[in-house]
Amino acid sequence: MKYSTIPTAQTVAYYCKKYGVKDIVISPGSRNAPLTISFTEDSFFTCHSIVDERCAAFFALGMAQNQQKPVAIVCTSGSALLNYYPAIAEAFYSDIPVIVISADRPSYKVDIGDGQTIRQEYLLEKHIGYSSNLKLDVSHATQTIKNQSDLIDETIAIEKQQEFVQQFNASELNKAFQTTLKRKAPVHINVPFEEPLYNTVAVADKQLKLVESIIEENEIEQLSDYIEVWNCAKRKLVLVGVNTPNAVEQKYLNVLANDPSVIVLTETTSNLHHNNFFASIDSLIAPIEKSENKEKLFNQLQPDILLTFGGLIVSKKIKNFLRTYKPKQHWHVDDKKGYDTFFSLSHHFKTPVNQFFKLFLNDEKSVESTYFLFWNKVRNHYENRRKAYLNTIPFSDMLAFSRVATSIPENYQLHLANSSTVRYAQLFDIHESLEVYCNRGTSGIDGSTSTAVGASIYNETPTLLITGDLSFLYDSNGLWNTAIRSDFRIIVMNNDGGGIFRILPGQEDTHNFETYFETRHSVSIKALSETYNFEHKLVSNETELENALNNFYKQSLKPKILEIKTPRIINNKILLSYFDFIS
Repeated sequence: MKYSTIPTAQTVAYYCKKYGVKDIVISPGSRNAPLTISFTEDSFFTCHSIVDERCAAFFALGMAQNQQKPVAIVCTSGSALLNYYPAIAEAFYSDIPVIVISADRPSYKVDIGDGQTIRQEYLLEKHIGYSSNLKLDVSHATQTIKNQSDLIDETIAIEKQQEFVQQFNASELNKAFQTTLKRKAPVHINVPFEEPLYNTVAVADKQLKLVESIIEENEIEQLSDYIEVWNCAKRKLVLVGVNTPNAVEQKYLNVLANDPSVIVLTETTSNLHHNNFFASIDSLIAPIEKSENKEKLFNQLQPDILLTFGGLIVSKKIKNFLRTYKPKQHWHVDDKKGYDTFFSLSHHFKTPVNQFFKLFLNDEKSVESTYFLFWNKVRNHYENRRKAYLNTIPFSDMLAFSRVATSIPENYQLHLANSSTVRYAQLFDIHESLEVYCNRGTSGIDGSTSTAVGASIYNETPTLLITGDLSFLYDSNGLWNTAIRSDFRIIVMNNDGGGIFRILPGQEDTHNFETYFETRHSVSIKALSETYNFEHKLVSNETELENALNNFYKQSLKPKILEIKTPRIINNKILLSYFDFIS
């Protein structure tokens, strides 16, 4: 086994090992060579090589998301670190533990015109759980440091100065790893290295003992007053955003589902299921918006108490409703964050949701109410109308998605790209055995493919990514990866541009709209598939789609891409007409 001659490189690897961080995603470079050597020469680590840093970060995010464990990403100095930023922002808002380890030039080489050098310290500070800026080793390249800086004190022995550097770095690393493990937050460790970078030794330097540091846990507060208010309220709306699969115990969900004074609104990304849950929020709200009795119906739906948990909400319609018809009280349950999404937050319970429900629902008492009964009739109506509508429409995004949604084999891991894809998913029933993921922290289209590939690596069952053409093309470098499994599947809904912009206000059929909003293109998805050694199938009508889906999930030697070509001009009209039809 070989070790880098640079003490800090050894120390970083030591702390990763000590805290059980096994997966290291490395993008090639020179300045990070000491780190690359430290990780790749140790059999404890599983190293993944991904050239594109933006893809590498999303790949690691998917892996960490799937395993619920920290994954480290390692890059060279300069703009390489900047390419991590989209994924780190997503990890920050989605509470995913990604450890950024960036190699850097020494501080005295920043802003002097040295190549591949930018201001890396605290670069990710606005979207990071903790920033560790390590000190430069003075026992390595000592003469170079003396010649080019004043970092070394000639009156103090080098060994003493290096001991101080080592103690500082060990303390910073400990804080970073404790933060990512306890708070599920991304952290940034910036590591300056002076040349030479590639030298190795056969025996590691003596390591410092791990300094323990405990992050205080939130204590559950007294709930009796809130339970009393809850038990008296006749209209309680529970709204659930993003959750990892199996995050909430079903016994608590069953209590909520069977309370006549409670309506539970879920999204596909919530991974929560019960026959009494309302799983298509927009199908409930849109008909009210179009009703002559709009105000009366919204007043009937307006809750006394809004209880929320989970991550961000996709539906704009429910946001607009709750911001206009505000609940008397809004309670949010989360051990970290309490967003005032509807400008009515009255209390944030800083506790894990299962711990909250264990105490809160223990004394829950049903109150006489018609809240669920009334709105459940409305739900049954729009579900029947949706079935009828699908029998009237031509081949389109909506019809294709309805067929795809029912075709997915049980127990698949399903990843949804943002924009149109995740919104269509909210309209249809997804089998409860599917584990659903989407990058809703920042809701960007930039890393959907890379995230899905990373999440698939260790997953026991196959993974399906459903994506739009722009999302797919934007992250096509995510397929530049030798670890993609043969059972990995991608469905590309190709409507020749950003179809969602045809749904948004202000769309018009002009050259400027097609060029700068819709972004029409002529890129061949088939050619990209062949480049990355995927099987490819193109369909453009319902019969072709049904025939293709019969074979799409079968075992194969290569991963597969199914491209569904839909008519660009009519997709938005069909979707908007759906809400008219069910009204």
